[in-house]
Amino acid sequence: MRALLPYIKRFKSQWLMMFVGLFLSVTTLMAGIGLLALSGWFLSAAAVAGLTIATAQMFNYFTPAGGVRLLSIVRTASRYGERLATHEATFSLLTDLRCWVWNKLMPLSAKNLQGIRRGDLLNRLVADIDTLDHLYLRLLTPLLASLLMLVGLYCFVSWFDAKLALTLCSILLAVWLLLPTAFYFLGRKPGIAQLDTKRQLRVQLLEYLQGQAELTLFAAQDLYRQRLNGAESAMIASQNRMNRVTALSQACLIFCHGFAVLVMLYMAAAGVGESVPPGPKLAMIVFMTMATIEMMMPLAGAFQHLSACSSAATRLNQVVEQSPEVTFADNPDLHVTAGRVELTNINFGYDAEHCVLEQLNLVIPAGSKVALLGQTGCGKSSLLSLITREWLPQSGQVLLDGREASAYSEDALRKSMSVVSQRIYLFSGTLRDNLAIALDNPSRKDDAKLIAVLDKVGLSELLTGDKPLDNWIGDGGRQLSGGEQRRIGVARALLRDAPMLLLDEPTEGLDKKTEREILSLLFEFASDKTVLMISHRLTAMASMDTIHLMEQGRIRCSGAHQQLLKEDSYYASLYRTLA
Repeated sequence: MRALLPYIKRFKSQWLMMFVGLFLSVTTLMAGIGLLALSGWFLSAAAVAGLTIATAQMFNYFTPAGGVRLLSIVRTASRYGERLATHEATFSLLTDLRCWVWNKLMPLSAKNLQGIRRGDLLNRLVADIDTLDHLYLRLLTPLLASLLMLVGLYCFVSWFDAKLALTLCSILLAVWLLLPTAFYFLGRKPGIAQLDTKRQLRVQLLEYLQGQAELTLFAAQDLYRQRLNGAESAMIASQNRMNRVTALSQACLIFCHGFAVLVMLYMAAAGVGESVPPGPKLAMIVFMTMATIEMMMPLAGAFQHLSACSSAATRLNQVVEQSPEVTFADNPDLHVTAGRVELTNINFGYDAEHCVLEQLNLVIPAGSKVALLGQTGCGKSSLLSLITREWLPQSGQVLLDGREASAYSEDALRKSMSVVSQRIYLFSGTLRDNLAIALDNPSRKDDAKLIAVLDKVGLSELLTGDKPLDNWIGDGGRQLSGGEQRRIGVARALLRDAPMLLLDEPTEGLDKKTEREILSLLFEFASDKTVLMISHRLTAMASMDTIHLMEQGRIRCSGAHQQLLKEDSYYASLYRTLA
């Protein structure tokens, strides 16, 4: 239950509309119960008045009939208004909640999100937040409205008979307290299982759809489809268990309500207040008790919504309650201008048991061209992630222009470097959308610049049609080849004027001729910039000022290309083999 407190606190932003929704809910219940009670009294009183001509002539038919019409109109109007108000409040709360969760999620680093699958994270952002709309709409508002209605019901019935009022409201209050509590504990495990199986199905379905190409190539579709069917069967089974608990709760509610009707019928038959025999008041009390089913009906599903909301809030709290591992200074006036990088006594590992970088020292002078070579897993990409502050070292310092990297604001740090990573991420959008993210303030005026850079990286064949930059490239760039995707990553780097250029396998997937052209283009662009390039291939090593060979998290040797050819036999043999 404590997991829900942060989300209940968010309700204050919509307190007015929530109060209006609650007020209209109570008004609807009052009108509904009053309508049935008045109708019962009216029918009974009219029947009694019709026993003799004298009483029939004296009976006032118009006032009760007008009351019935009035309550009918009030009930209809208030129900419509209540739906508008509660849904408006709910949608506004969901909007506020999504923004709040997103703002909590954005500062989290890769370490904070380590171990959370993308499909699971998407499920938390979408499904779990959607589940929390029950908290106000189907849980708090109906329960509060029924509780307030109990108070009003007691005041009204006690006007006629205090004993009947106490008996009726005691039974209803006991149901209000005991039924949701009992079925909350009874349905807690099935409710959590239902959410968990639904989450697993969504995660597996997302992975199945995204991995269609690989699954087809390795003939693994049947295996993954079986897993998907198993997840679906588990979800259906959990839903069946929850449905049985829900049906039992509804049966118990109907039984309790029927018991209340019988008790009130028995007690009111002996007289209502000073009216003995009770006459039409008996019908009024019994019909009023029958009408209370409307205010008690939400209790049948309250336990289910409570367990679902609590489970969803717990899963969201695992993300939003984390403190960002990587923090930035609030210093917008400090910028990286020269591009000097210095790493001192760096120790780093993705967990406490495995060390990736150990006592590493590296200096990259401003304006120099530096290459990092080494076998897969030696720590090259990890070193790059420390410079970009995706991760933090366990010990040591990362200095940019002689200052700690943590001294810069995030905006200043991101503007100081252009990165071409191993995996080029392309958004489901147009060419313009995927290139304009490299610009500070993109506009239609930049179209000529975007077209020019696409020509430079050899993607002029993509510029077809009357509006070439509006060509759709598909989800994740599926309509492009691997080489074309890589060139778009290079094009982004060419659009960004930053003092540092960080390249992680920038020409992977390109042929030798294209590789030389792209590297020549990048070096020409970065003639006055600091360049750090990670590569398995030794193309353009002669253009580097310094080459560092890494091995097991350390720099084994360093030097210029010609120097290493003479002094390091491993580098010389590697160069003869690859180049």
